[in-house]
Amino acid sequence: MCNSSRREIVLGAILVAAAFAMTPSSLLAAEPAPLAIKGFDPVAYFTLGKPVPGRTDIAYEWDEYRYNFSSAEHREMFKSDPVRYAPQFPNFCALALTRGVAFEANPEYWLINDGKLYLFGLAAGPARFGEDIKANAVKAQQNRGLTGRL
Repeated sequence: MCNSSRREIVLGAILVAAAFAMTPSSLLAAEPAPLAIKGFDPVAYFTLGKPVPGRTDIAYEWDEYRYNFSSAEHREMFKSDPVRYAPQFPNFCALALTRGVAFEANPEYWLINDGKLYLFGLAAGPARFGEDIKANAVKAQQNRGLTGRL
């Protein structure tokens, strides 16, 4: 009886290991990428000139972030040239980064300059950043590491 129990335990362990090995890789995948811009459509800033909430069913993952879009057309535009449409510091206030602080951006406060999208945490952010945009863009880029991303 003791041998039977050992065999059953070993057989059970083999079956569990085999079942685990056959588990689809999607179940073993890491957590989903964090949502960029609180779900707002990055392309809309350029095409519509305003922040527009994206739809969860029209999404695309790029550069370790998940972007939502208000239309399939916007998603395709983003996919064809993500560097053009993605914010410079996804989810972080560009002005705060100039001061060495990682502060969450609000998609309602934004600025496009020289074809680049910048997001800010406060309503005054775009105007203050724009006072010396070239120097501020350089400072923010230098402090990009504060966002946990290089």
